[in-house]
Amino acid sequence: MRQLAVLTFVTLDGVMQSPSMPEEDPSGGFAHGGWAAPYWEGVMDQVERHAMSEPYDMVFGRKTYDIFAGHWPNAPKSALSDRINKARKYVVTSQPDSLNWQNSQPISGDVAGAVSTLKAQDGPLLQVHGSSRLIQTLLTHNVIDEFRLWVFPVVVGDGKRLFEKDSPLRQLNLTRFEHCGNGVTMQFYRPKSGASQPAPQP
Repeated sequence: MRQLAVLTFVTLDGVMQSPSMPEEDPSGGFAHGGWAAPYWEGVMDQVERHAMSEPYDMVFGRKTYDIFAGHWPNAPKSALSDRINKARKYVVTSQPDSLNWQNSQPISGDVAGAVSTLKAQDGPLLQVHGSSRLIQTLLTHNVIDEFRLWVFPVVVGDGKRLFEKDSPLRQLNLTRFEHCGNGVTMQFYRPKSGASQPAPQP
């Protein structure tokens, strides 16, 4: 049995859409892509230290997978790039034959059920990166064990949110906190033991 963590960059008002660059995800007319870029210095070192240094497998929606696959296979060699490239990647996709990045496997059909099956297996932590639509599915079915958030001192108003407006009540425990000098804060949360959580959907 292993756990599943979500690693997400969010604005102060909870938006996770297109943090790195404008062309990353302009869907819905989102005009603020790249809002995290001015703050990267210090943040990525923190991400590597606290969330990317231990063994993990990765779970992606297709759009985020394509962004990662377009960068990491050709990234300068480092301990981080080696870990990411060698990690097993599980990808929600309707085009499994186009998964060309090493160690990539498709997920289709019942996504939440497939992820629950992965959790029931032996292996390292499963870590979701970006993938807003996938996260909403996992939230609905209550299969997320940890939220690894980097909160940026930016307000954008609209865009895809980590917790959408119809999200049910959730009670969480803050398990790790650290700040960067540029105003970004790292916040790790786990569901509170015994708290009321949404039941898995049939």
